[in-house]
Amino acid sequence: MTELDLLKNADHKAGVYTDNIGQRPAFPSEQAIACLSAFEQPLSEQRRPPTETLAMLDKLGSEATVASNGGRYFGFVLGASLPVAAAAERLALAWDQCASSAVTSPVAHAIERAAARLVLEALDLPAESAVNFGTSASACGLVCLHAARRALLKRKGWDLDRQGLTGAPPIRVVLTELAHITVIKALRVLGFGLNHLEFAKVDQYGRLDPQTLPDLDADTILCLQAGEVNTGECDPFAELIPRAKAAGAWVHVDGAFGLWARASSQTRHLTNGIELADSWTTDGHKWLNTPYDGAIGICRDAVALAEAMNSNAVYSSSGMDSQENLGLEFSRRARGIPIWAALHSLGRQGLAEQGDRYVRLAKRLAQGLEDNGFTLLNRVVLNQVLVRLDSDQATQAVREQAISSGEIWFGQSVWRGRPALRLSVCSWRTTEQDIDTAVAILAAAKAGI
Repeated sequence: MTELDLLKNADHKAGVYTDNIGQRPAFPSEQAIACLSAFEQPLSEQRRPPTETLAMLDKLGSEATVASNGGRYFGFVLGASLPVAAAAERLALAWDQCASSAVTSPVAHAIERAAARLVLEALDLPAESAVNFGTSASACGLVCLHAARRALLKRKGWDLDRQGLTGAPPIRVVLTELAHITVIKALRVLGFGLNHLEFAKVDQYGRLDPQTLPDLDADTILCLQAGEVNTGECDPFAELIPRAKAAGAWVHVDGAFGLWARASSQTRHLTNGIELADSWTTDGHKWLNTPYDGAIGICRDAVALAEAMNSNAVYSSSGMDSQENLGLEFSRRARGIPIWAALHSLGRQGLAEQGDRYVRLAKRLAQGLEDNGFTLLNRVVLNQVLVRLDSDQATQAVREQAISSGEIWFGQSVWRGRPALRLSVCSWRTTEQDIDTAVAILAAAKAGI
């Protein structure tokens, strides 16, 4: 079998899989998971036919996938890849480019530069900002927070690159008590230390309460949030950021999905003032519905980011806007290509309609669950629905009963110290029928416990 035949075989199998997404269980069966043990084989002494390897992947792997790209998966704010984004990803894989700079790949460099401009236009963020396409919000957040600390120290005359952290002036970090774990993880990796982080209280909706914000200064990084993971709420940026900027602090916004609220007139008000921040992170695979792993780190001060992440070498030197000088990865694939494809295809109208649809369906889901006796815990301002029953035992039992059907999947969280059910509507495949099915399954589970 030729290389082209093998690729066509893979494309055929992938096409069959995609055609059957709607018929697949939301979570694989125990039998399908058990069959995965077949992959635990020692390294073969001899070559195996590539067709045999591909067939094994399809037969055992496809049956054990989580249908997070289906219409009835409501877990972890995960979306399904838009067809145009998935197609662009396949073509980019065929190109097999090292997307570090214009030298290693002129096409990747050009498309990712174009993608960066589209991202800034779609989110209405400062046009002079630098944009990094990284692996995840964790990685992009780490990059932005490193640039933030380096910039604050530079203002104080401290050269972090040469002098390191030993003896450096202390930098404070203030963040919401509901800060996402990826932000805290990035801060740990950067060595800030959990005992030295300052957490501000939140209000009843999960937004940072301005009255609890400690005094800030020019030695402070303030981390805010667009899209709290349980409630979907956004911090009051218009009130908080001017206070931080007046004090000389750096403001970073974690907006894994909530940052995209800016793309619609119906939800944009939730992010008023967010454009005043210094850096932002968001994901492509959530609200935008692009393939993994494609996240976005944005820094208003392009020079600060490029200096912080510079990786020019004697054998490889490129411009400030090269992705190798904006993120962690040196050898990398062009994660910005499917993001460009999605934004180029959707345009402002499609992007707004897609987001408005998530919110509309989430509200339909919330209303349906309320009508069936569930207690709604959030205002459903974006795509998150948070509910519980009267007792913690009933809340947990109804989830187990509902997901055992295989028809839907969603996660459990904790809100105000008690278990809650968290359902995220974030897929272009999700329909009103999917929402009504979810409501009916949960209602039946509630009646059966």
